[in-house]
Amino acid sequence: MSSAFADRHAAIQPYYFQRKLQEVRQLEAAGHRVIHLGIGSPDLPPAPEVVEALCAAAQQPDVHGYQSYSGLPALRAAMAHYYGEQYGVQLDPEREILPLMGSKEGIMHLSMAFLNPGDAVMVPDPGYPSYAAAARMLGAAVIPYTLSEAEGWEPTVEALEAAWTAQVKILYTNFPHMPTGAVGSAATRQMLVDFARQKNIVLVHDNPYSQVLVERPASFLSLPGATSCVLELNSLSKSANLAGWRIGMLCGRADWIAAVLRMKSNMDSGMFYGLQQGAIAALQQPRSWYESLNTLYAERREALWAFCTQMGWRFERNRAGMFVWAGLPEGQEGSEVVDRLLQEKHIFLTPGEVFGPSGKTYVRLSLCAPLEAILEALHRIGPNSMK
Repeated sequence: MSSAFADRHAAIQPYYFQRKLQEVRQLEAAGHRVIHLGIGSPDLPPAPEVVEALCAAAQQPDVHGYQSYSGLPALRAAMAHYYGEQYGVQLDPEREILPLMGSKEGIMHLSMAFLNPGDAVMVPDPGYPSYAAAARMLGAAVIPYTLSEAEGWEPTVEALEAAWTAQVKILYTNFPHMPTGAVGSAATRQMLVDFARQKNIVLVHDNPYSQVLVERPASFLSLPGATSCVLELNSLSKSANLAGWRIGMLCGRADWIAAVLRMKSNMDSGMFYGLQQGAIAALQQPRSWYESLNTLYAERREALWAFCTQMGWRFERNRAGMFVWAGLPEGQEGSEVVDRLLQEKHIFLTPGEVFGPSGKTYVRLSLCAPLEAILEALHRIGPNSMK
């Protein structure tokens, strides 16, 4: 058998965290206590009712077989109710919602449903790397559209027009934006919908941070004209502290959902029954659940702002989501700063260039660490120690 890998293998680089965490583990094995401020994996547990629902379901003797590719009817109904309660969006649970094993899975499946080799996708720069990776795996071109600090990290119609070509099939967007935390004004959101309708393309909105430090959760599916052109990814990873459970959803136009389901049904055999029952419990949490989480995140964010101030980094306070996006002084680059902090202070951050060339002079800090750990990081850098 030939040992040559598929062409797509050369086009895809290892995920940054897969490689960098090996370095972190080596430092920890050598006895160093590394403070993790790099990855957005919630360190807090889910609500007790969620774990209880999972455990109770797993005790049933007849629920350990294959499950439906489209999830339990009760799960889809809970997702529809969640969208109605949280976003004011009414969805048909039978036709307009597809439970996923995490948003990454959904990105891949919807890419398979819409993209042929030679098609193109537009992705934000900076933005979530998986959008581009899925497209490249399928032989599609990736066209970045630039976001800038000067524009508040929101896209402009001029930037979209400059990037667009007739080969574009999918446009990705994400608010609150990862990694910058930009919330996205009402005008910007509507502009994106109008642009997608005008160009006859699929607008994919990735919405996992809508409950994190946001005054009022929002969905693109509530916007005028969105029902014809928007698919929205959502997830319980951040809002319910269920990142490792891999529970997400894809919502929107019924015929598009059916096309994605066709791909998905050939790739998995359904989500475990117990996970689905836990997800139902998570989706039924009262508003106080999100408020309590945000109280903790707000305290952590204040400490990270103090860290950035001590480092001489600039940041915006009117941001949302699970990260602080910090600009570095002139002449500094994110990868160099991150490496120095890791080796000298044993503090792990993420360089902005992971999310695209526009992030080269930025770093991203995660709120997914106890306040005590963030304060310890602040203590480690000391006054002017890394400037």
